[in-house]
Amino acid sequence: MAIEFSDSISIVLCGAAGQGIATVETLLTSALKKSGFHVFSTQEFMSRVRGGTNSTTIRVSTNRVQSYCEKIDILVPFTREAVSHVKNRLSSISCIIGNKKLFESNSDAQSCILVDVNYEAVAEEIGHRVYSNSVAVGVLAGLLQTDRQLIAGLMADRFQSKGEKIVNNNIEAVKRGCDLADEIMSSNQLPPLPSLINQPSVSSELYLSGRDAVALGAIAGGCNYVIFYPMAPSTGVGAFLARNRLKFGIVSDQTEDEISAINKAFGAWYAGARALVTTSGGGFALMTEGLSLAGVTEMPLIIHLGQRPGPATGMPTRTEQGDLELVLYSGHGDFPRVIYAPGTLKEAFLMTQQAFNIAAKYQVPVIILTDHYFINTSYNLPSLDYENTIVEKHLIETQSGYQRYQFTEDGISPRGIPGRGEGFIRVDSHTHTQNSQITEDPVIRKNMVDKMFKKLQQLKEVAIKPNFLGNSEDEVLVISWGSTFHNVKGAITELGKKGHSLSYLHFSQVYPIHRSTSDYLKKAKKIVMVENNATGQFAQQLYLEFGIKMTRKVLKYTGYPFSIEELVKELEKELK
Repeated sequence: MAIEFSDSISIVLCGAAGQGIATVETLLTSALKKSGFHVFSTQEFMSRVRGGTNSTTIRVSTNRVQSYCEKIDILVPFTREAVSHVKNRLSSISCIIGNKKLFESNSDAQSCILVDVNYEAVAEEIGHRVYSNSVAVGVLAGLLQTDRQLIAGLMADRFQSKGEKIVNNNIEAVKRGCDLADEIMSSNQLPPLPSLINQPSVSSELYLSGRDAVALGAIAGGCNYVIFYPMAPSTGVGAFLARNRLKFGIVSDQTEDEISAINKAFGAWYAGARALVTTSGGGFALMTEGLSLAGVTEMPLIIHLGQRPGPATGMPTRTEQGDLELVLYSGHGDFPRVIYAPGTLKEAFLMTQQAFNIAAKYQVPVIILTDHYFINTSYNLPSLDYENTIVEKHLIETQSGYQRYQFTEDGISPRGIPGRGEGFIRVDSHTHTQNSQITEDPVIRKNMVDKMFKKLQQLKEVAIKPNFLGNSEDEVLVISWGSTFHNVKGAITELGKKGHSLSYLHFSQVYPIHRSTSDYLKKAKKIVMVENNATGQFAQQLYLEFGIKMTRKVLKYTGYPFSIEELVKELEKELK
């Protein structure tokens, strides 16, 4: 039986790259949020600048909505291929609103409710430089009862750089779209849509994407240097920081390749800066020698990795959780590291901020794992709780005779930087003595390795606990990590409405793993692992760490995220 989301409306915009789908999304989500509705959106697109078929899903709700569903209430197609692209998500109550010439002969559309609106014809009728997507914005805003003055104001802001005539014409296009929406509703062409109730307090909330949350977390962490070579889906983080570099005193460096990026970051941290590298799996592969350099020199390092399907170039604009083992085992030799995998936008902000402090204090690389789905998903939230964030530098003013790798009880050597104090600052890529001299002495070698792993034991103590929801007596414990949080939680909520009770354990830090995990695993009667990869990489890590084998796995590796509906279907199998 299909899931009925009675408190939300799902809208899908679908067409080719270059047709302004992103413009419609931006204007509509802004208007809806400012009108007091909770809003969620996520994008999927092909790896091309023009053409292809892309879509954006927008959910509008009375209640907070942060997860992806397959259901389509309203589809706005801009090309002939659009309907077929989302055909598996359509049902008899889906309403397709667009130029009938694009879809009336498409068998996939015949079971749906069809409403003929020719956006391009209306735009041409109005005149000079009117965009057909402006008409679409008006239709959707009208159907959702959005304030017309509000949407007109947003349209004026969007096109203000193009001149008064173009602004006025596109505002007229929005008004015409709203009028068309009135005609559609008065003619009863639409099935009854869920009746949404707006909440004025939502209008002042933040509306962020995963990209925004990571970048803002870096700013809150004191980032003053960002280095990146463009690579989807991570580029948006670097671009956000580059656009805002003057506001926050950040040096932005779009460098020639990933090897350059990692080594520039290393040099920046050596000099006392707080640098961020943002990349994806293929770029990270080129950085592994630099990662080992950070390991042996005990240099802080922050890397954001936006995952996408591999191997090699794979699917550049699709999603997967396939790089956990890559970042866990990358780099030659043994050295500690920290791996975060935020599940919510708020976590992405706070964990990125914390990453800078953890890296500076323990002098280790910290890797922030996101993915295409997470980076390109947006929703509203009350705040980021940035008031309590602080920048911890953990630097000393060196004295004469300073030893960079001094043995200490906790394994953390005092860290100085060149030009601050009388001490000589020296690092070396070889095994070294306390004052950075190359050595092959076996005793010193062992002591240096032991010194590094004293820090790993401390990192285990400060690891972030997994988030447990439910009751330890429940028959099934569902485990996931990273970007799957809201979708798994949504599926468990839907199963709860059917009378099923499942517990949920979600990990936002995937290495080192908090020791409390052992208790949850031992108490569980049945464990189901949910991962967006082909092999169950985190399940294998839990097995190696705690000796409990995960035999029941829900895995997806098509390049698309889990939806609530398919997770409900898969988890129901485990309840039989």
